[in-house]
Amino acid sequence: MRQTHLKPQFVEFIPDQLDDGVLYISERFRTCSHKCCCGCGDEVVLPLSPAEWQLSRDGDFVSLWPSVGNWDYPCRSHYVIRRNQVRWAASMTEHQIRRVKQRDEVALRLQINANNTTRATGAVGTSAPSISADASGAPSGISLSNTPSLSIWKWIRSLWGSGSG
Repeated sequence: MRQTHLKPQFVEFIPDQLDDGVLYISERFRTCSHKCCCGCGDEVVLPLSPAEWQLSRDGDFVSLWPSVGNWDYPCRSHYVIRRNQVRWAASMTEHQIRRVKQRDEVALRLQINANNTTRATGAVGTSAPSISADASGAPSGISLSNTPSLSIWKWIRSLWGSGSG
């Protein structure tokens, strides 16, 4: 059955068997998991990091950003979890999905590079760059503050030009 709400459950370890309608959150291992909200039963695993998904809490409510796009599952479901509610998002074209995956891959590589630079130099307060996207998933803004190398950002921007597809 299609889910409209998820109940957050904070755990140390994600259980082997997931219950419908439960969002399991392991802060220790920085991951969330739940059964796909479309009802197909597939397990969805969401790593928590600045370059992947971010979890926010407001009392008993949790939100995850960005959206959950199960592009590699047969259901291809797409939704946002906001204040425990599942908000269904529009389907995306293959082109849009490719662009989102490219953006996510770049963001993850940059996060890893920023983490490695911080560890290698012992710099404190160095933050990873952030990438925002328009509705199609194309990068629409990149925050360069505290970024160790700006030349890579020039190269990344050249990949997408003005963000048009």
